[in-house]
Amino acid sequence: MAEVVYALCALTSLVCALLLGRAYSRSKQRLLMWSTLCFAGLFANNVLTFIDLVIVPTSTDLHWLRSSVGFVAVALLAIGLVWEAE
Repeated sequence: MAEVVYALCALTSLVCALLLGRAYSRSKQRLLMWSTLCFAGLFANNVLTFIDLVIVPTSTDLHWLRSSVGFVAVALLAIGLVWEAE
């Protein structure tokens, strides 16, 4: 059951990134670009979570890579929010 949840989280992040990217391409509002980059990073984080916990054997630990990708994704959104507030 956990595998389905990981896959659905990745799919949801991908759909959000695609919809935000489409909205950005129409309106050119930079906050939408930062949000798109964040959700693309969250998609990568969810894919890495699926790979780490479902596909790769338990002897391999991708925790630091997953955490780093998630941190960068959220940091991109924070940078975008601060940049656009000025």
